[in-house]
Amino acid sequence: MAVGRTRTVTGAGVIATVALVLIFGNQAFTEWVEKHTSNTSVWGWFLRILSWPRWAFGPRDSSTAAMRDLLADDLRALLLVVFVGVILGLVSKSVSGGPGGFFLGWAALVFASALAAFLTAFITSNATVLGAFAAAAAGSAYGLFAGWIVGMLTGTAKGVATAAA
Repeated sequence: MAVGRTRTVTGAGVIATVALVLIFGNQAFTEWVEKHTSNTSVWGWFLRILSWPRWAFGPRDSSTAAMRDLLADDLRALLLVVFVGVILGLVSKSVSGGPGGFFLGWAALVFASALAAFLTAFITSNATVLGAFAAAAAGSAYGLFAGWIVGMLTGTAKGVATAAA
């Protein structure tokens, strides 16, 4: 029995999230944003929000703190994708795209990014509970301002995959 080629809400949300993380979270893009933009302009602020789920292949230096920060950043980007998939997989059974899919995809990114940031904040070099709350706030800001991109793709999804005869 073959599965029909229908883009599900969960699949669309995961694909959009992976694309956001790979395109805007990579080391080359995040370093470019830090060097060439400013928090005082709208465009620079938005690019900094988009680069929030940063990931890299190596630490910034050879210190233990840099290794812990690298692990936390990379794990945060991975958990973001996993949590979006889990949230959409659990909740999307009653949604088949459209406005419901749009808001579900958007909200999934808000909640997933906050949760991923909160959990990985305890791995960083100077971990505190207050720092974890601040990381969750930054994560939810990412979800709020980048989640509409995920919402657009989940809003165009067809629902659940059906088996073809």
